[in-house]
Amino acid sequence: MIYRTIGILMRIFAFVLLIISMPSLGFSYELGNRVLSYTLKNGLKILMVERHLSPTVSFYIRHRVGAVDEIDGRTGTAHLLEHMLFKGTRTIGTKNYHEEQKILKLIAETGKELDLEKMKGKNTNKSRVQALSERMEVLQKKHKKWFVENEIDRLYVENGGDNVNASTGQDLTTYHVSLPSNKIELWARIEADRMTGPVFREFYSERNVVMEERKQRIESEPEGQLYEQFLAAAYIAHPYRRPVLGWPSDMRFLSLEYTEVFFKRYHAPNNTVIAVVGDIDPANTLTIIKKYFGAIPSRHLDPSPITEEPPQNGERRVDIVSDANPQIVIGYHKPAMPDFDDYVFDVIECILSKGRTSRFYRVLVEEKALAESVHAVNGLPGAKYNNLFAIFAKPRHPHTNAEIESAIYDEIEKLKLKPATTRELEKVKNQIKADFIRSLNSNPGLANLLSYFEAVTGNYQYITDHIKVIERVTSEDIMRVAKKYLAPDNRTVTKLVHKN
Repeated sequence: MIYRTIGILMRIFAFVLLIISMPSLGFSYELGNRVLSYTLKNGLKILMVERHLSPTVSFYIRHRVGAVDEIDGRTGTAHLLEHMLFKGTRTIGTKNYHEEQKILKLIAETGKELDLEKMKGKNTNKSRVQALSERMEVLQKKHKKWFVENEIDRLYVENGGDNVNASTGQDLTTYHVSLPSNKIELWARIEADRMTGPVFREFYSERNVVMEERKQRIESEPEGQLYEQFLAAAYIAHPYRRPVLGWPSDMRFLSLEYTEVFFKRYHAPNNTVIAVVGDIDPANTLTIIKKYFGAIPSRHLDPSPITEEPPQNGERRVDIVSDANPQIVIGYHKPAMPDFDDYVFDVIECILSKGRTSRFYRVLVEEKALAESVHAVNGLPGAKYNNLFAIFAKPRHPHTNAEIESAIYDEIEKLKLKPATTRELEKVKNQIKADFIRSLNSNPGLANLLSYFEAVTGNYQYITDHIKVIERVTSEDIMRVAKKYLAPDNRTVTKLVHKN
């Protein structure tokens, strides 16, 4: 067994060395030929890569739905739905669904009545609220008799599952897990059932959990408040201005009925991408996927356009009064991928803040000692629509937000006026290539990127083209893009400032 383990490790090590040493074009060509792409009759997109590095398989399911798809007054629905889809199905997590659904119906009716009464505000009948709350508590206790909590998680963990999680963003909702390669059918059985027969158990108690999550991550966290207000200021029309968790007044009354409609509208096979990477036989895996997912009917997708953000014609500034240490976020509107200028911003991000030799670290942290931390991020808060190039900074005491803001603008002006040297450009391109290749070395990493780019851009080949396009970026491109987008009239600045 020891010799076999050593042999496996040596093969993995040799593979990693091979990948890292590959020229970028050769690597891209190799990957492009290894991805097997299928679209089922119902529109479900399947991407598979066979890699026998270990007897495991990683699965990523991406639904093309997120916070941008919510309607006003219902913000937070996509995130709450992500939570609800861990509550089981008509066959998973129930002891007797025939009996359970009777209680669920009464809970839904009571919850709706309770919400409608609370919505009356000053005219709320407090005694009725009390009576309905007590009735809800009794029904919820009765319901516990009929279901098994966390059954999906338990099934995965007991069968060797790892990296079991989900996430909701502005553009996508994602579910992922890694399993032993002999558990592919288990995964297909669970996930197909989750797409067709979810049961929204504990809806009202889970709504309270999500509201508590908001308190912890936003309302009690100055950095969360800063980022939320930054997006709300940077966008005046586009739904990227909304927090993924939702606005508090919306979250309080998120509707079970609307959440079910939202699920049926967007969690459709023709709105979904699945990536499967690892120790698989592609033909057998496709047969299993067709068996469980193939019969799920496609749905009509709402073609309603997303409101476009109008051009910004002047700087926007927001101060958030807080007892926290000062911080600042600066953002600039820019195009999203696969626009060539988005690639240029990947390079600019790296020049400014990648590692200890980056310009921000070298000048603002080491030489001037102005910053405790400072870094740039390209592509916030989503990638499907035009987004932001953002800079986050914390001044080092006793320095101020104003000092670090001025120093950041000095570095931005250098981008516009002085070409990056050949040496600096080569260094950052090599960093981008190395990071990108490393992200593809693991099964979860590759499944993650394949499904992401397919879901956002409609073409997983973005992965194979990425390094080639980065290679084309010149110092002239950097100067042009910096002058075009990193301008004061296109800037939003949000700061944490101390109470007087």
